[in-house]
Formats: sequence, structure tokens, C-alpha cells
Amino acid sequence: MDAYGDSYESHMGGASSVEMKMQSLPMEIRKLRACLLCSLIKSEDQFHLDGCDNCDEFLHMRNNVENVHMFTSSNFEGMIALMSPEDSWVGKWQRVDKCVQGMYAISVSGALPRDVVQELGSHGIVYRSRDTSQK
Repeated sequence: MDAYGDSYESHMGGASSVEMKMQSLPMEIRKLRACLLCSLIKSEDQFHLDGCDNCDEFLHMRNNVENVHMFTSSNFEGMIALMSPEDSWVGKWQRVDKCVQGMYAISVSGALPRDVVQELGSHGIVYRSRDTSQK
């Protein structure tokens, strides 16, 4: 079983349009942040405008600056560019093989708030921190 459980994977959707794929890529180098749930990297503005392309159904970051700051971190290590996540051994290793194309952090400092983790659990999603500095 992967880090998120079957339910998380079933809710993750790959983007089918070029527009959605472009939204998943950081448009600028400054103010980059990584999602604490899936590790997708985007600019702060992109998270605010579009939410997380993988997790917004649960984290509701679109048009919510407070949630963007709560559910993403500017402190992350490494970057992985995934063009075909489902075919990539790196995508499988990082547990993002069911996610959209984009840039992903190898490690993201921080953790989701306890109440959010409990809410995810009520939907059958097992949350695993992506903070490798805590191991």
C-alpha cells in the first residue's frame, strides 16, 4: 500500500489538457512553495489562483491565501520534473505516480495540521509527511 492509500490515488487526476499541464509548472523562480500533501511545486500566486492540481479537493487553496500558507511550505529540498509520472520509477519512489505532470519536491519541511490529517483519514486517505529531515 502506498503512502496515501488507495482512496487518495483514486482521487488524484492526471491533467488531460495542455492548459492544466501548464498550470502545474512554476511560472517564476521567486516565492516557490511545495504542497505538504503531494509535494507539487508552484509559485505562491499559482497556488492562490489555481489551488493544488492534485489536492485542492481536500485542501481548498484556490482563492484562499491562509490555506496556501497553511498547506504549503517554502522550505523544501530537491526538485523533480515529471512529464510521465505514471511511467517514472522516480514518480513511484516519491509516491507521485498518480499525480499530474509538474515539478515536485523531494522533501518538504512541515506537516499538515492534525485536524486536516483527521479529515483526510475520514475520507480514507493516509497522510505521510514528506519531511525527510524528521526521520
